[in-house]
This record gives sequence, structure tokens and C-alpha cells, in this order.
Amino acid sequence: MTDSISVTTVVGNPKRLSRTLTTAEALAAAIAGPEAKTASIDLAELYLDGIEPPGFDHAEARVRGARVLVVGTPVYKASYTGLLKLFLDQLPPGALEGTVAVPVTIAASAEHRFLADLQLRPVLAELGASLPVPSLALREKELPELDAHLAKWTGAHLPVLAAIAGAEAKA
Repeated sequence: MTDSISVTTVVGNPKRLSRTLTTAEALAAAIAGPEAKTASIDLAELYLDGIEPPGFDHAEARVRGARVLVVGTPVYKASYTGLLKLFLDQLPPGALEGTVAVPVTIAASAEHRFLADLQLRPVLAELGASLPVPSLALREKELPELDAHLAKWTGAHLPVLAAIAGAEAKA
């Protein structure tokens, strides 16, 4: 992708500086390319640590300004986290209009690998995001080979993602 397309990461793991955040940021960097800057929103800092500024308004502005939004969550009790739900519920209708979203999930078991497609994609679409490529769904045991999984995912999906995000940026 070119450095003119903004990539923002929002992660709903209640643990600060989590493996989910690391994974989502690595995918954002792979999408954006080596020259581009990315932004990250760690919802644990926003809601649990009470870091106020910049607060929700700043996070919402970053999300609305992103061309590509990488949304990461661990799988808890067969669902995405309450932190992510709280953040997404606070966004107004259409907040992600014109944004290309890529869900990222980290699950302990293979049974939860469809969470992103079954639960997270519909919420992001309801907020107006387009979701033209598959989610990145990894199991915890796959994280030691993160670079290989990212290379496989970006090799298969980055051309489509770049074309769509680039076309929407021109619109």
C-alpha cells in the first residue's frame, strides 16, 4: 500500500500491550508498508487505565479518519471482548462509512476461529465499514509463527485490500 492510505489499529484486549495488540499492529504495518505510519488505539488504556486525554473523542476521530481499520480482539467466552463492544457501541451509525475494516482475532481453540466472521464482521458492516477481505483469525499456538501467517495473509489479500482502499481514498 502507499503511505497516503492511513491504517489505524483498535484493539479490545483488557490486558495492556497484549499479544492481540502486537498481532494487530504487525498486520497494520504489513498493510501500510515500510514507509507509512500507523496509529494504534489500545482500549485497555482508554477505558481501564482512565487515560483521559485524549479519551474517546480522540479515539473516535482516529477511527473515522482511517482508510483501513484493523480491529483486534481476543476471543473470550466465544465472543469478542466487552471493551471492544463498549467502543463500537459508542460509535454513531455510519461512523465507519468509507473505511475498509479487517478483523483480527486470537483464540485459544480452533472452535473459535469463526468468531470474526460470525460476530465481528456484521457489527463493523452495520457501522458502515466495507470488509472486502477475509479476517485474520489465529490461535494462540500460532503466534510464534506470526511473521509466516502475516506473509501468507498479505500475499493472498493485500492486492485486493490495496486496490479497494486506494479506490475509496480517491472517491
